[in-house]
Amino acid sequence: MRSTLAGILVIVTVALAPAVAHAQTTSVGPYYATPSWDQQLPGATRFVVLSNWVDAAHPSGGAAVLDRETGLVWQRSPSQPDIVWLDALDYCNQLTAGGRLGWKLPSIQELNTLNDPTVTTFPFLPAGHPFTFTGALAFWASTTSAFSSADAWVGNFVIGILPRAFVQGKDGTAAGAWCVRGGAGTEVQ
Repeated sequence: MRSTLAGILVIVTVALAPAVAHAQTTSVGPYYATPSWDQQLPGATRFVVLSNWVDAAHPSGGAAVLDRETGLVWQRSPSQPDIVWLDALDYCNQLTAGGRLGWKLPSIQELNTLNDPTVTTFPFLPAGHPFTFTGALAFWASTTSAFSSADAWVGNFVIGILPRAFVQGKDGTAAGAWCVRGGAGTEVQ
């Protein structure tokens, strides 16, 4: 009886075991476990330039940056000039950075994860960050103001006064677009 039960258990276990994959997906660089927002990593180890994300602006790779603290993937070189909010949404929705679609305008909370309140010199990003800027240093967020649907939040990396975010009319042009992949979803808040 025991040997029969053991045999059935072995057969069931083998039948339920995952099938061996014929091809493996490989990634450039080490694997990182799913980040959690309770981590505080120094800039030198927090950001990973994704060397296999190649595009016209980054022919040797590095078009995107993984933030190991949040798990978000950021556009490495936001270059979109100051635009209105709807154009920022559209820009991110159509962006093909690193040969990938699926970008979105970040929420104000996501954008503010890059804003380091301990940094006192411009730009107010964590020390050791790998980002390069050729345009705006204030960026639209997808988050609409709670007080008026005609206004949206802007993350500010220029002015050192805390909090480094402000609300602006969506038809204003004092902000650019810095696109992100991942996060809570692609909905406009």
